Amino acid sequence: MKRVAIQGMLGSFHDIAAHEYFHGEQMQLICCDTFEQVFESIRRDPTVIGLLAIENTIAGSLLHNYELLRDSGTTIVGEHKLHITHSICCLPEDDWHTISEVHSHPVALMQCRDYLSAHEALKVVEAEDTAGSAKYIHEHRCHGWAAICHADAAKLYGLKVLEDHIEDNKHNFTRFLVVTDPRKADYLRPLNDVNKSSIVFTLPHAEGSLSKVLTILSFYDINLTKIQSLPVIGHEWEYMFYVDVTYDDLIRYRQSIDAITPLVKAIKILGEYKAV
Repeated sequence: MKRVAIQGMLGSFHDIAAHEYFHGEQMQLICCDTFEQVFESIRRDPTVIGLLAIENTIAGSLLHNYELLRDSGTTIVGEHKLHITHSICCLPEDDWHTISEVHSHPVALMQCRDYLSAHEALKVVEAEDTAGSAKYIHEHRCHGWAAICHADAAKLYGLKVLEDHIEDNKHNFTRFLVVTDPRKADYLRPLNDVNKSSIVFTLPHAEGSLSKVLTILSFYDINLTKIQSLPVIGHEWEYMFYVDVTYDDLIRYRQSIDAITPLVKAIKILGEYKAV
């Protein structure tokens, strides 16, 4: 049985993503309040697998999670992309004519802004979690309250779905990373099946330094799929670059890493895995 640490509770999008990624496998969830606790669970027990959101097509990158990943000592062994859908739900005995306020995480409320604008009589209340809002309404029998969450969370907590797919943008996806202790990595992803890598490096404050690195990657037929820069704290005008690359030839990918290493101040491979 796989033990998987997630941020959030049962019914959260992390829960749904974990069950989709490990579909058909026996799994025990470790529900954590913070992403820091996810990595702490792996540190305490190297057999634990972590799953964490890293970017969303609307909200962008979760920058803090990049830092946590870099410092954690874990390695990425997989990724999963989840289609984010929202529903509005309430207690079974409530209905449109009885609900007066709606609760959810601020990001979920933002992603349903147009829908909520069309129901301006509803008081909008920010909460810590989408699934947590549904759970609170269920446990405290909050008549007149509604929650915005995934339809699976509504079902889990015995709520009635008033309307599903209420999100403004129907092309809303979140990308999750699956991470583990490096000693367990080969059990979760065969190296001969990988075609994607996440890398972080810092560059000297010199003209053309990034361009030289990208030119070398292109020479080795390495496809750059994402680049995210963060400032190096305490070093003015120096940046740390988080880069995702895909490739067809593992040997040429390794050669490209060897080729760019002399051009960077520091480099770390965060994980090699199969792209989805």
